Amino acid sequence: MLEQLSDRFDSIFRNLRGLGKITDSNIRQTSREIRRVLLEADVNFTVAKDFVQRVSDRAEGTKVIKSVKPGEQFIKIIRDELIGVLGKTVAPLELKPNKTTVILMAGLQGSGKTTTCAKLAHLIKKQGKSVLLVAADVYRPAAIEQLKVMGKSVGCEVYDEGQSDPVKICSRAIDYAKSEKLDVVILDTAGRLHIDGEMMVEIQNISEAAHPDEIFFVVDGMTGQDAVNSALAFKNALNLTGTILTKLDGDARGGAAVSITEVTGTPIKFIGVSEKIDGLENFDPKRLADRILGFGDVVSLVEKAQEAIDVNEAERISERLKKQQFDLEDFRSQLKQISKMGSMNQLLGMMPGMNRKALKNINVDDGQMKWMEAIINSMTPRERQKPSILNGSRRKRIASGSGRSLQEVNQLLKQFHQLQKMMKQFGKMRMPGIGKFKGAFEQFM
Repeated sequence: MLEQLSDRFDSIFRNLRGLGKITDSNIRQTSREIRRVLLEADVNFTVAKDFVQRVSDRAEGTKVIKSVKPGEQFIKIIRDELIGVLGKTVAPLELKPNKTTVILMAGLQGSGKTTTCAKLAHLIKKQGKSVLLVAADVYRPAAIEQLKVMGKSVGCEVYDEGQSDPVKICSRAIDYAKSEKLDVVILDTAGRLHIDGEMMVEIQNISEAAHPDEIFFVVDGMTGQDAVNSALAFKNALNLTGTILTKLDGDARGGAAVSITEVTGTPIKFIGVSEKIDGLENFDPKRLADRILGFGDVVSLVEKAQEAIDVNEAERISERLKKQQFDLEDFRSQLKQISKMGSMNQLLGMMPGMNRKALKNINVDDGQMKWMEAIINSMTPRERQKPSILNGSRRKRIASGSGRSLQEVNQLLKQFHQLQKMMKQFGKMRMPGIGKFKGAFEQFM
């Protein structure tokens, strides 16, 4: 996520950590570097200029502080100011209790709006709410069918009247949702260009008819500074309550994420972090700032683990680890749970202290988990329970049955034996106060 911006800040921080003291000279030098980094990331010029000025002013005021290392002081200033630019606090989704909440989704063509509607529905459904998706994009070919397919994947009803009047579709869909006592309605409107006056008038008419509680501007996070210009155009036409940035798992330079809140005054409420249906996250300025600056994101990592890990299964595995009975059946169970947490590269990026250059050199292939599971599935129950019986002929049979090479089968068994040794070492450790941490570590492995 935002790797270019992260890499540049990592370089700046390496220089700052070596500072013996904060001087006018290194304040100027660092300010120039930060300005260049922000502009290269396509951050709005005014936002970049104001950000650098605030950092410089605060750094000037810390030159006399002697209790903290100068470089760390400077880094904290940059972090605090970045959090401020991103929005300072979390802006929650406003759901009305005991009433139907209406959410209007607006955005440019190709921003990923329809997919984001389904992702948002999935996120809301996890809160125990009922959601109705409304197919109001009657212009794009296959848009209605796409929403139907995605609605089915998240278990949501899709309201559809075909190629009809979008304003009337939205109004009748809301009436239907209220009659059925549904909690949330998400209106998927047509993508448009901000210079398209006719289409902008249409979405204004939809807004006036629907009286939405939330109006989200959905924008491609890879569009940089142009996303800010689009957001301003939509803000002038609609009473926007929030922004959703999509495709931040791609080659986004970071310009939109850093600029959009300060320029528009509209908070970012969600960010798209993967193409999967669960790839939409609540936006937290502190967490994103820490991920941009290379400080990790332990909170998000723990949340993903809590969602993916079956507590009863985790306790069962923990007991087997203590008794040194961990076998390939257990290993397969762990692979399944880890794969639910998302991309391994994404998970590693959330770990604090993870060196970005080192991370780039780690070739973590998420497909590897699938073929490892395929190999284990090709074993008999007895072979999974007693890996020691896997001789040469058995290994050849497993390779043939799984469609993998003998080398890959041997590689998997080698990794498993190394893991067994590691778990035995942890089993011997007796350190007060780390029981829960040890359990969590064991489950992650």
